[in-house]
Amino acid sequence: MIWIFLGVLFFFLFLGVPVAFSMLVSAIALTFALGIFDAKIITQNLVNGANNFPLMAIPFFILAGEIMNAGGISKRVVHFATTLVGHIRGGLGYVTILAGIMFAGLSGSAVADTAALGAILIPMMAAKGYDIKRASGLVASSGIIAPVIPPSIPLIMFGVIGGVSITQLFMGGIVPGLLLALGLMGAWYLVSRKGNVEVMEKASGRDRLKAFFQAIWALFLPFIIIVGLRGGIFTPTEAAVVACVYAFVISVTVYRGELKLRHMPDVLVNSARTTGVVMFLAASAMVTAWVITVAQVPAELVSYLTGITDNPTLLLLILMVFLLLVGFVMDMTPAILIFTPVLLPVVQAVGIDPVYFGILMVINLCIGLITPPVGTVLYVACGISKISIIDITKGIWPFLAVQVTILLLLAIFPELVTVPLEWLYE
Repeated sequence: MIWIFLGVLFFFLFLGVPVAFSMLVSAIALTFALGIFDAKIITQNLVNGANNFPLMAIPFFILAGEIMNAGGISKRVVHFATTLVGHIRGGLGYVTILAGIMFAGLSGSAVADTAALGAILIPMMAAKGYDIKRASGLVASSGIIAPVIPPSIPLIMFGVIGGVSITQLFMGGIVPGLLLALGLMGAWYLVSRKGNVEVMEKASGRDRLKAFFQAIWALFLPFIIIVGLRGGIFTPTEAAVVACVYAFVISVTVYRGELKLRHMPDVLVNSARTTGVVMFLAASAMVTAWVITVAQVPAELVSYLTGITDNPTLLLLILMVFLLLVGFVMDMTPAILIFTPVLLPVVQAVGIDPVYFGILMVINLCIGLITPPVGTVLYVACGISKISIIDITKGIWPFLAVQVTILLLLAIFPELVTVPLEWLYE
């Protein structure tokens, strides 16, 4: 049954059939193999897959991100980061990483963050004499911090598909996201010592304070979300609505001049397009999850993998290598939707915390976003910098190596995730 499911799925993916339809076809093929095909059941699961309260967080977080980008919040966040560390040697690289952390708490989307960061910082870095390949690679690597630090759309998907607490996933992603950022800073420190780049003038205390007050309303949003979730004030779905309303209010009233009411139809249309794709993928994944559960595919996989080893750490490392390979050939969203219902029973069978596994899985597949040939974030950075995929791959490898190393350390030392999670979620 495993091979029927995967064989049909990848056959249609290689033919170029959209992921959502490929998942539906593979699910239908599996029902025929089991002799239980019923169009009504397929349709019912498809509708119920989208009719899910936690999934409502996704369109609201997407809309909040669109509003903030249209409202000029991106420029203010980058300017504030520049006043803090722009004067250091290789300072714009540190600005990129610091702004990436700030952006991560605003949108939860790697593609959106990379596009916003790259549009501002890649031209700035090129003008100051930075190696464009290294600069583009750093922007792409910083962009993938977004799906790890809350609010995170991939963590919401994992939580819905796997039946795992989204609030715990959000809290558990904070420290690993910061570790990824620290790793990038270390890698950038080593590579930025070479080359002759222009150093920016150090900002005065007054300029820093002014930039802080310009960006404070944007920086306050992640604080509202984390405190609200930890304090039990609202659910992740309600947090998404709060983020959406907050983004609209500050964009129209505080950051006046960029987002006008006449711009809102375009913002809503862009959000609706992205939401439609994501929600249909999620609905299709629910159908697939139901069928593979009925077919006992997870049970077969549990039996096979535990026959290899019942050591949780070794099994986790095997799964991490597998997911790294998946990330080379598949985008993050479909990979989460397809493999969560398959792999989660495996890790639970050997006593691995599903929240911990979900965070590692998302980090792993985020790394896939900056690896060719399918790395979506890599292509976004290429489009902005106007360099080839080969050139950006040459520039990104030090940062990629650091992020893979951090992933392996998180897999070997689960306390890096579980101990902060216990403190944040107590």
